[in-house]
Amino acid sequence: MTPAGVQRPIVAVLYREDLPPRVDEIEELAEVRLTKAEGLAAAMNGADVLYQWHSFSPALRENWAAASTLKWVHVSAAGVSQLLFDDLIASDVAYTNSRGVLSRAIAEFALGFVLDIAKDSQGSLKLQQGRRWRHRVTRKVQGQRALVVGTGSIGQEIAELFTAVGLRVSGAGRNSRPGDGCFEEIHSSQHLALVVRDFDYVVLAAPLTDDTKGLVDKDVLSAMKPTAHLINVGRGELVRTEALVDALRSGSIAGAALDVVHPEPLPAEHPLWIMDNVILTPHMSGDTQDYLDDLGKLFVENLKRFSRGEPLQNVVDKSLGFVSAP
Repeated sequence: MTPAGVQRPIVAVLYREDLPPRVDEIEELAEVRLTKAEGLAAAMNGADVLYQWHSFSPALRENWAAASTLKWVHVSAAGVSQLLFDDLIASDVAYTNSRGVLSRAIAEFALGFVLDIAKDSQGSLKLQQGRRWRHRVTRKVQGQRALVVGTGSIGQEIAELFTAVGLRVSGAGRNSRPGDGCFEEIHSSQHLALVVRDFDYVVLAAPLTDDTKGLVDKDVLSAMKPTAHLINVGRGELVRTEALVDALRSGSIAGAALDVVHPEPLPAEHPLWIMDNVILTPHMSGDTQDYLDDLGKLFVENLKRFSRGEPLQNVVDKSLGFVSAP
C-alpha cells in the first residue's frame, strides 16, 4: 500500500495482448490505466509512470508529446538501446529495465550450447533418427577456454556456470581491466580480433549499442581458431550475418550456436537453417516457465520504491543504453 500522506502515482500500463502479471498488486499501489499502443497518448495524460509491458513497442517515441508529466519509464526487457531516442535521453525521466531477471536462465542456455557442442548431441540425434549405432569420442569442456563478450549481469552468470564445469573464462567489455569474479581477465571488446584466437568458445552476451552493433565481423571471425565455436545469446545484430555464413562455409570456424540472429525471424530460405555446423533456437534463452511473473515482480518492487521516494533498481544510463556497473 502507498504510505499515508503520499499521493498515489498514476501508472499507464502499455500492453499488446495479455496483461502483465500482478496487476492487482500494482492497483494497490497506484491508479492504473491499461492501454494498448493506440490509446497511449490519452493514458499518459497526467501519468507519473509508464510500465512498458509491450517491451519493444515504439509507441512512447511516437507519443512523446503526451508524456509531459512522466517521471519514470520501466521496460520489461533487459536490452533497451533500440527503444531510446533523443528526446527521452535528454529528459529527466528515469528509465529502468529488467536487468538480471532472465540472466540465470540465459546463462543455463549458453552452458547447454557448450555441452551440446562438446558432446555432439546433434550428431547423436541424427544417428538415432537414422537408427545407426556409431561409437564416437567427444570433447571434455574442462580446461577449455571461453571468452564471454559482455560482462554485465548475464555475462557474470555465464562465467559462474562455465567455471563450475571447469571452463577457463575471460571476459570482454568496454574497457580492459583485471579479472573479477569468475573472469580470469577482462579485455577491451574494441580489440576483439586480437583476443579471440586464444579461445574455444566465443560467447556473445553484450547489449546492442552503437559500439557493439556488428562487433563480430569478418576480421573477428577470421581471427578465431578453426576449432572454435561462436555462441550468441545476446542480440542478433552483434554479428555480421553474411560474414558468419562465409566463415561457417569455409571452415574458418567450426560452428555456431545461435539463439538470436539478424534478421528475426530468420527467413525460411536463409542458409543458416541447413548448415550442419549450426544450432538455431528462436530467441528463447531467457523464457522459462515463470519468467513473466518474475518480470512483474520486479516492477512491483520498483513501484514500491518509487512510491516511497527511494532509489530505483536497474536505472539505465540513457547515454550508454544499459545499466552501468557500480
